[in-house]
Amino acid sequence: MDDDMCDRCGNTHKNLMEASRRGFLKSGAMAAAGLALPAGLAGLFGAKGAAAAGMTTLKATHGAGLCNLGIFIAKERELAAEDGVEIDFVVTPTTTDVVTLFGAGMVDISVIPYSNFITLVDQGAPVKMVAGAGAEGCILIGRDGISSPEDLKGKTIGTFQADTLEVLPYDYLAKAGVPFNEATIRYFNTSPEMAAAFINGGIDAVCHIEPYATQCLEGREGATVLSDGIDLYGPGYADCVLAARTPLIEENPEAVKAVIKAMMTAQKQIEADTATALEETVGTYYKTSLDALKLAQSKQPVMIDQRQNSAFFKERSLSMQKMGYVKNLLPDEALDWSLMEEVIAENPDLYNSLALKSA
Repeated sequence: MDDDMCDRCGNTHKNLMEASRRGFLKSGAMAAAGLALPAGLAGLFGAKGAAAAGMTTLKATHGAGLCNLGIFIAKERELAAEDGVEIDFVVTPTTTDVVTLFGAGMVDISVIPYSNFITLVDQGAPVKMVAGAGAEGCILIGRDGISSPEDLKGKTIGTFQADTLEVLPYDYLAKAGVPFNEATIRYFNTSPEMAAAFINGGIDAVCHIEPYATQCLEGREGATVLSDGIDLYGPGYADCVLAARTPLIEENPEAVKAVIKAMMTAQKQIEADTATALEETVGTYYKTSLDALKLAQSKQPVMIDQRQNSAFFKERSLSMQKMGYVKNLLPDEALDWSLMEEVIAENPDLYNSLALKSA
């Protein structure tokens, strides 16, 4: 079996595989009780404290999609520094470690898919969603000859396990009354590998994020969009969110607020000059061409205030429960918008300048 993909081996609570574009929780025990780090990795995690006089350093993990653009710009332009916070990205050995490290308490904050957040909460990790990150941009694409849910019966769909990109095709097929197990699901480790598999004809359909979804559409003749998520969920639905460790929220709420404010500032700057933001991040964070990145960005914009999606998150946890990934629905207390609301109240001009927001 290829190391970069595996045949679907059952969506059960005990059968979580190490396959995700942005990292996936390896086990509930790791999230709740800690993690034995491989040799050489432990040195990445120092005590939170001053990287410079008066500065608080927050360790962070992130993913690879355009939903991460806000935190990338906040980091690159040091937008939290004026409030005394430095964002320090932890480069994980593999993408499968991203959410695991966050769930295990090895990093403070993370931009992660809402599905990974739901799983962490279900496993008992002390984490809360404090803001949004990116909206829309989850796109299900079929090869030539596939144009409906029924056409996916017996076909192979590429995705990432327990990811937002698996929830979407599940909901797409469920809406049409097509059982998910009538398609063959293949799981991948990285975004570029999954895009290449579709473009090269290795799979019949793919559910991907931007900018890789546009790459798939452009790279395979006859490919068509089956769902962009808006048809299922409505405009402004969530992909990635900003989550923080509960102990950090309790011990240093101002630091979390600084990150939220920085990401709102990043959103404002991106909306004002998208081209420059993409030029600063292509290559370093996005393994695609600048032209493809520009074409894709409008399909997955930055949106930090996602309070409008509170019901959406609980509904998607129901989908994940039906898929066998979680035992419980997402509890109301897992969403904590209070710090974001403080940032909004303290920075009305910044908030009012944002094009995309809930209010």
